[in-house]
Amino acid sequence: MEELQKIIAQMEPDKALAALAEAAKQILAHLDEQARVDFVVSMIGESGSDKVASLVDL
Repeated sequence: MEELQKIIAQMEPDKALAALAEAAKQILAHLDEQARVDFVVSMIGESGSDKVASLVDL
């Protein structure tokens, strides 16, 4: 994990996000729906039921 953080820290922000998005797509494809929702909620933080409810359609 520490190596990954070092690599990302050396990248331009837009390129780092693109690389992370691609990796996340590959990982999320192997998870069930609830695990994907839990991941997204953990990324944005639990700020209310409206946002959580809108993630159900992911």
